[in-house]
Amino acid sequence: MSWASCDSNTRPKSMSRAKVWTAEVENLYRFQQAGYRDELEYRQVKLVALIDKWPETGFVKKLQRRDNTFYYFNRKRECQDQDVHKVKIYAY
Repeated sequence: MSWASCDSNTRPKSMSRAKVWTAEVENLYRFQQAGYRDELEYRQVKLVALIDKWPETGFVKKLQRRDNTFYYFNRKRECQDQDVHKVKIYAY
């Protein structure tokens, strides 16, 4: 589902936990570290069109938290194997 097709009241229909690490799980981990469910919620709350990402990996580089402070992330993987099961994957 594209974020542009969702209205501001979009709520997830279900949630599951990640089982293995992927690039998608890595980015979800970064959004959840910053206090958001996923990219969709971040775009709805912050009203941003572009999200700063590392060009070589596609991982999220910087996110603005709800209190207007920033989370900065490395180029490399930050979601370790022991944290993968903590990542929530939402279905809309």
